[in-house]
Amino acid sequence: MREAGIGRVLAASLHQGIADLMPSRLEFYEHWLNPDGLRHGTIGLAPLKAVFSFLRQEGNLYRNVMAHAGAHAAEWLLVARRPPFRAVCRRLPSALCTRAALRTARRFIRACYGGNAVAVRVRGGQAALDIHGSVFCSVRDPAASSLCGFYAALAARVLEAYGLPSVVGTAACRATGSPVCQLTVGPRQEAASPAGQSGSEVAP
Repeated sequence: MREAGIGRVLAASLHQGIADLMPSRLEFYEHWLNPDGLRHGTIGLAPLKAVFSFLRQEGNLYRNVMAHAGAHAAEWLLVARRPPFRAVCRRLPSALCTRAALRTARRFIRACYGGNAVAVRVRGGQAALDIHGSVFCSVRDPAASSLCGFYAALAARVLEAYGLPSVVGTAACRATGSPVCQLTVGPRQEAASPAGQSGSEVAP
């Protein structure tokens, strides 16, 4: 049986990201992301954590693969939702549309891993997602930089689908010692990731 909390889309999107960006390494990673497990949704937390661990040793490819996978996950989950809902939201005031988009991103993050607790905050033009229990950021030793690229890319793709092209940056990450992972959202033409932190955007 599939381990509780692990969404099939998480494993599938990671496999797709590796296949697209690291094809020569795909056979190695399929030791954990095996096709049979992907097909039946039986890949659990331990194999995923092994994949994360080895990917972190691949240098900058970790960030690229995670961003690619996050965008894929968002795209697949968006296809499963009714497009007319997004069309209605596009006609709402920007603040309301942003809230609707971030609530969708919250649901998608939970769909990837049920152990995530996600809070949406929109105040005074500032928007953020606080993620507790990130499956990517539970590490034995503190990481040198954020490991939240999957979530940032997922959120950016969702915002794009709602007509809100945005830069999603990482203001805090549990992997670097913060108690919670925090993604900040700003308009693409104005926002920038904080110094030393990762960001993600999706081109139109």
